[in-house]
Parts: sequence; structure tokens; C-alpha cells
Amino acid sequence: MTDLTVNLKINGEHREIRTRGRTSLADLLRDQLDLTGTHLGCEQGVCGACTVLVDGLPVRSCLTLAGSCEGAEVITIEGLDDADAQRLRTEFSRQGGLQCGFCTSGMVITGWELIRRREDDLSREAVCEAMSGNICRCTGYNGIVRAVLNANESGIASESN
Repeated sequence: MTDLTVNLKINGEHREIRTRGRTSLADLLRDQLDLTGTHLGCEQGVCGACTVLVDGLPVRSCLTLAGSCEGAEVITIEGLDDADAQRLRTEFSRQGGLQCGFCTSGMVITGWELIRRREDDLSREAVCEAMSGNICRCTGYNGIVRAVLNANESGIASESN
């Protein structure tokens, strides 16, 4: 199998990584960089547990070849450390938006990206649609949706003060 070198910016750090040509981004993150917050569930792109941001957009890292990310900026759950991420984590806890934790990293990444788009009039329906690509078998989604809505609202309130 062919090896290749991939240059990425991962969670703000420039990295040059030697890997196999058919290595998924999820496997590169987990196995070679020990960023295990990115979970592998179905490994078919259905469950959303492996969601990361590549150049600002949520992608399924289990389906994305690491080599296709040459020069990209990748943000994993470990790299979310701004005020929006902190509000979202707090709301996930407060609203009961997590239980077993398996889907949480993908849910938080997806919710964070939605909040970053800063849709002031973010509706429940819009959150449900955005989060629909992430499967949770524990919570029933109500706490997750409330967490995203509340984190968004508190961010808007703090910006207007």
C-alpha cells in the first residue's frame, strides 16, 4: 500500500503526518494523533459520531480520506475552546443533552458550527434539521435541541450587551 505525507492544521497546530493512502481522517486522528474525542460508530457516515470540521464545514471523518485533506484546517472536539463551545457544553449538561456520551462530540461539533453561523432567529425546526444527521440512541433529542437553542440565545444576548 502506498504511503503519503499529509500537511494539515489540526486544532490550530500545523502537522506533517505520514500515513497510508487509504487511511480515513478518523483513523488518522484517533490512531496516529491520539485525538480520541472523534468517535467511530457506524463507519458508514450515517451516525455522525465522527463529525469534525474541515475548513469550517462539518464532515464525516470516517468517510473522508486523510489524503484528501491536504492543506486543510481540521477542528476536532478537542479543538473547540471558545466561548460558543463553552456555552454549548454547559447547556448540554444543563439540558440533559448527553447520557452515554458516544454521540456527544459529533453533536457538539454540529451544534457549534450552527451557532457560529449565528442565525439570530434560529428556530427549533432549524436546529432539528441541522442535527438530523447525528444519531443519539439515549436522549430523545429534546435536551440536545434545547442546548443548542439556549447556547445560541445566550451568545446573542452577551454580544448585544
